[in-house]
Formats: sequence, C-alpha cells, structure tokens
Amino acid sequence: MSGRRTIVIGDIHGCYDELAALLDKVGVGANDSIIATGDLIVKGERNREVLDLFMSDGRFSAVLGNHDRAILRYWRGETAKLKPKQEICRRELESGGGRERYAAYLASLPTMIEVREAHHLIVHAGVRPGVALTEQSVEDLTELRTLGEDRTSREGVPWYEVYDGERTVLFGHWPDAAPRRGRRAIGLDTGCVYGYHLTAYIVETRAFVRVKARRAYDVPRGRVSSGSSWWRRLFTRL
Repeated sequence: MSGRRTIVIGDIHGCYDELAALLDKVGVGANDSIIATGDLIVKGERNREVLDLFMSDGRFSAVLGNHDRAILRYWRGETAKLKPKQEICRRELESGGGRERYAAYLASLPTMIEVREAHHLIVHAGVRPGVALTEQSVEDLTELRTLGEDRTSREGVPWYEVYDGERTVLFGHWPDAAPRRGRRAIGLDTGCVYGYHLTAYIVETRAFVRVKARRAYDVPRGRVSSGSSWWRRLFTRL
C-alpha cells in the first residue's frame, strides 16, 4: 500500500504471535509508522520478542506503560518488589543477559507521542482534563482511569468522558472487548492478553483492524464487557 500510515496498536502485553498476525493483516509498508500505546510487556509469554522487534525496526515506537515502568523502576532500584506477573517477565528479560539493553530501551520511551499533522496524541492511560500537556504527571499518563481520589479506580467518572482537548487522544491501559470512546478519545486496549483481541487504529483512514487472541494468558482484574453493538456490527465478517 502506497503512502504513509500511522498505525496505533493497543496494549500488547507480550503477545508476540498476535502482534505478528495483526501486522500481517494490516499489511505494514516501508513508509508506515507503528506506535504502541504502552505495556509492551508483562502477562503474555513472548516479551523478549516484542521488545526485540520494537528495538530493531525504526518504524516502531511506543509510549511508556505502567507495567513497563514498574520493571524499569525495579531495575533502577526505585521499588523493591514487583507483582507476580511482572516478576515472571523480569526473569524472562534478564535471561541471557538482556537486562541492560532492555532497561535502556524502556528508559528511552516517552510518556506521550504527538502526531501533529493529524492532531492526535498517544498516551498509555490518559490525560487529566483541564491540565496542560506539559504539566501532566507521569502517574496520570501511565495509570489514570477515573477522576476520583484514586486515579487507578474503575469506579467513578472516566477521564475520557470529560476530556475535550484539541487533540484526539489514543490510549490503552483500560481493557474492554470494544474500544472505549469519548468525544475526543479512543481506547485501544481490547484485552488481547485476556483472550479477546489485539486492535490497531489507522489514523489517516480512521479504520480499526483486529485479530483474535490465540488464548487467554491471564485473568482480568476488572470486568470486560462483550462489546458494543457498533463494534460487533463492524467486525461481523472478519
């Protein structure tokens, strides 16, 4: 396919096989740009392969996710303990002496990527409405769900229902069987690691492309719905 496309992919979580299938289905070209919404790793089984691909191909970039950040902070000595799935991933990445190069790559990831010509912004979790981009905290950018006292809570007002900024925000972090939608925001984590789908959004055409997970690699903490009717209609023939 001719022309340059910006292909934004939801949370991968080490699901390399599904990532390869999605890239094949999209038909990635030499001029395309692939941007992941963070959480490249943890919970899936092929974390090294995912990072190796992103590190070796200049077309690929990503923002920092909360799980990526947790392992990076552990390696930096900023936290003393990891969650069980994070610990499994850490051991996988360190096997064969990979710690230094994977740590360097994760440390290089930004907390946001702007697609200026298309007026889009990619973050992992969210942006706090009414706060300038330069003043967003790393915790909000990597952990935000709702606007109550606990940013990580699934109860309360979702930030994307309030956000009405100039740029359309593409984000991950909060899995659901269908993309979460706000007036100026689209959530692309469709629960691949939980047995649902890995989803890409092509910015220039506003098209969604998805592939089915091979299996569930983990159990979700919160409820994952069966998907909205528009999403089911969109993919009835896929």
